[in-house]
Amino acid sequence: MNPDSFHQKVELFGIAIDNVTLKEAVEGVHRLLQSGKKHFVTTPNVDHIMRLHEDKEFFEIYQKASLVIADGMPIVWASWILGKPLKERVAGSDLFLPLCRLAAQKGYGVYFLGGEVGVAQKATANLKNLFPSLRVVGHYAPPFGFESDPGENNRIVQLINQAKPDLLFVALGAPKQEKWIARHKDQLEFKVALCIGASVDFAAGVVKRAPVWMQRGGLEWLWRLLLEPKRLWRRYLVQDIAFLPLVFDQWVQTWRRPFGKRPA
Repeated sequence: MNPDSFHQKVELFGIAIDNVTLKEAVEGVHRLLQSGKKHFVTTPNVDHIMRLHEDKEFFEIYQKASLVIADGMPIVWASWILGKPLKERVAGSDLFLPLCRLAAQKGYGVYFLGGEVGVAQKATANLKNLFPSLRVVGHYAPPFGFESDPGENNRIVQLINQAKPDLLFVALGAPKQEKWIARHKDQLEFKVALCIGASVDFAAGVVKRAPVWMQRGGLEWLWRLLLEPKRLWRRYLVQDIAFLPLVFDQWVQTWRRPFGKRPA
């Protein structure tokens, strides 16, 4: 177990997921911020789970994360089926605003890496309206393909290190965002890095998040598919459908015991 772990963990699909509520997740990140070490937080959804079984680097990154929070109702539902119930879904986008509030209250500096040009500025303006004391120490939108450009990567590291953020919000899409943080963690100066996907787009108002009833009903993926069918149809309708037999396989392994006895 990670020595920095302080929550009960649930083993699912080969990874240890912290069994936390949204409030406990925020408290957990706050504790990491005060630890004096560097940490990064991951938020697995179904797409992540499927990638973890094919991508060794991605899997190893998850083993080293300080906090792993279930971002996806199908994962929560699967935890119930498998007899290892998670308390609730805590999406990265749900975590984003409370952490900005925490940063404003405690004086933590935040940095936004990712998104389209100009989006982080819009997000900053909107967040400042919500949390006037929020200290945004920087933002940068990398060009397409930057991860393969050593010079550009060095430039990003320098920009972040000049800003010295406490919270580094990375919105590059999975698994690029997780891999970039893992590959450059030792060079970077930050306290906690979080991979937050489209949260900056939501905060900027350039992308509308699914209605609350869809979020709670596990249908946020459908909302995103309707918004971006060309980009996401293969992920949701082809690749992620394999999650169902994966759940069934783990159910068989978990519940089939000698004489048909259920595990205690």
